[in-house]
Amino acid sequence: MAKSKFYVVWKGRKTGVFTKWNVCKQQIDGFEGAQYKSFGNLEEAEIASKGNYNDYKGKDTQKPVLSASEKLQFGTPILESIAVDAACAGNPGIMEYRGVLTHNKQEIFRKGPFKNGTNNVGEFLALVHGIALLKSKNQEKLPIYSDSKIAISWIRQKKCKTKLDFDHSNQELKILIERAENWLQQNTFKNPILKWETKAWGEIPADFGRK
Repeated sequence: MAKSKFYVVWKGRKTGVFTKWNVCKQQIDGFEGAQYKSFGNLEEAEIASKGNYNDYKGKDTQKPVLSASEKLQFGTPILESIAVDAACAGNPGIMEYRGVLTHNKQEIFRKGPFKNGTNNVGEFLALVHGIALLKSKNQEKLPIYSDSKIAISWIRQKKCKTKLDFDHSNQELKILIERAENWLQQNTFKNPILKWETKAWGEIPADFGRK
């Protein structure tokens, strides 16, 4: 059976959530500057329709809803940990990142906003920031959660493989990336870097809540 899709139109002849592509298409075809995106479930589409298009542009919004039995396969997150996340308005756009204690969402660091960044760059910097912070506090057994597979892979490669173009507007970000890469090259760490399973556990505790 084909999976259902839900379509959000932020800017078009009519706006809102549509359950059929041909109806959505009528709202955006030939409409200058149309803003729209498909979602994998109705709840997320309805939340998104009340938010900002730029918070969803370029993001994977086809997250399926799991059954209770499917969620059990993922277990539960380790609450004695920290969680990191980034937010970017546009791609590239204004970006910031932060880290929190997983069990109570208490913020332990926050950086930005930075001009002309991307979400993946923010996720990478957040992970390095968290790793370095825990190392400085001799807490190298504490896990760190991220919901970005890309950023986690960059950490393992010790390289931020962004295709972001750098100019005078985002030189600060370029410097931070180089500093983060150098830190990874020159230091070791033991903290487990774990994937936050959003499908099973909901949004990561460090989420900026802009959806």
